[in-house]
Amino acid sequence: MNYFLTYTVYVLILSILMGVSTWKLFKKMGYSPLFAFIPFYNYFIILKETKHPKWWAILSYLPIVGPIMMSVFHLYLMKKFGKTLFKDQILTVILPFIYMATVNYSKDVELEEENANDLFLTDEEKEAKKKDTFLGSITFAVVFATIIHVFVTQPFGIPTGSMERTLLVGDFLFVNKWSYGYRLPMRPLAIPFLQGTIMDTGQKGNPKDDPKSYVDGVKMPYTRILQFNKPQRNDVVVFNYPQDSVHTAIDRKDPYVKRCVAAAGDSFEMRGGRLFVNGKPETVLGDQEVQHRYIVTTENQLDIPTLYKAYGFLPVQEVQQSNGGYLYAFQGLTDKTAKEIKELPQVIDMKEDVSVKGEAAVYYKDEAKTKIDTTQSIFPINKPWNQDWYGPVRIPKKGDVVAINNETLPMYQWIISEYEHNSLEKKNGKIFINGKEANQYTIQQDYYMMVGDNRDASLDARFFGFVPEENIVGKPMFTWMSVQGVFPDASSTYQAPKKIRWERMFKATNTGEANKTSYWWIAAMILILFFGWEYFMKLFNKKKSEDEA
Repeated sequence: MNYFLTYTVYVLILSILMGVSTWKLFKKMGYSPLFAFIPFYNYFIILKETKHPKWWAILSYLPIVGPIMMSVFHLYLMKKFGKTLFKDQILTVILPFIYMATVNYSKDVELEEENANDLFLTDEEKEAKKKDTFLGSITFAVVFATIIHVFVTQPFGIPTGSMERTLLVGDFLFVNKWSYGYRLPMRPLAIPFLQGTIMDTGQKGNPKDDPKSYVDGVKMPYTRILQFNKPQRNDVVVFNYPQDSVHTAIDRKDPYVKRCVAAAGDSFEMRGGRLFVNGKPETVLGDQEVQHRYIVTTENQLDIPTLYKAYGFLPVQEVQQSNGGYLYAFQGLTDKTAKEIKELPQVIDMKEDVSVKGEAAVYYKDEAKTKIDTTQSIFPINKPWNQDWYGPVRIPKKGDVVAINNETLPMYQWIISEYEHNSLEKKNGKIFINGKEANQYTIQQDYYMMVGDNRDASLDARFFGFVPEENIVGKPMFTWMSVQGVFPDASSTYQAPKKIRWERMFKATNTGEANKTSYWWIAAMILILFFGWEYFMKLFNKKKSEDEA
């Protein structure tokens, strides 16, 4: 069903519930009972009668923000009729239409008379008014932050080193949700600021059993609006992990950040750890730092803390050998850093760790090798590829007609069944799509090859396959915080010392230029707006009152 048709049905259902449960209350406020059924206008009247900003009514039915605002408006209405006890407020929030209906159809409910002057308020009423003011400030802060989070930009943290050293572990980014068109929320009923789950029940529990932060039963179809651009080759992109089996909602799957190394229609290939697009070596941008895995043999132990001071955190495994020497497996080094480490006097030998050509990177969950670990294995599993020798493979483009047979099915089965929502069966050696025998398939959307700059320490499209357009979130704008050591690396013998990387804060992250733009002025404006809004509104209202007097 079309997104806006579904949205209209959703609004109409809520409006009917609102009308049925409050029409008598509207009549007692001096309005036609029918107004209680009119979307947006019903909340406009509540805000008008309770002396709150009337423009808030436009927030009533927005995804994620709407449920919060409706709860606030319902509380305002109940207060108007004297329902101010804690139990009244709890019931209004948890069972809004049921509780409001009991008040609506009650014979003894009447409008609460308002005090004309604060001088006549009792101490208890003054204390309650202070609490209302405080709660109002908190509510505004939460709603303001939620609107920004849902409709403008979303913060993400980087817990792993797949994009080192372009983006660092402990970088916290703001992502522009409008870079490639705005993807409308697909689960409109959700707890603000939470991605997929409310809490992690632990490693022993099944992640699918973790309490969700959204209502999965209320869903909207994928829709993207105002899409003037699509991901381009070399863009750093945030997207939802395609093969996340815990969350069926696309926009609630885990967020990943990688580089779009090949767009729809491009050819992608890895040759000995080096990346090629359309048969040519990749173009490395000014702010891009590609890393590869290196094995270093030394006569004596390296002074790793000193290396960290010079180059930052370099995840490394250290093994003392029987001959007294040491073996170091560096998870990732840039070509420049590798060259400088090779010149250290302790180093006997240093070589890039490149997988063997033709050796498929397929891993199993059991010793008997009966269950393939698809998360850690190369995509597709029927190819003799690995992360250093991969392809060439064409990235599917909308409108492409691809052959479907036993050889190509592992490449396209996720596209057909999961991403483009068709039924897929294999019976008696034949392939059936939506119940019909098929030997070809037409791709319905664009796909992208997302690969980390830390080429040998990145779980990326070489393992989970093509990323569909509907999974794209946006483009990182800038790093608002960067903390070294906040996410430990279990695979490293040494850990990074904790410190704030001030030089990275409020710097642009996706420009392609070596010299980054600073966005400190934007941060200052946001802080002034966020914390000064109420103060400036009070000044405005005070001046308005003085002018009227």
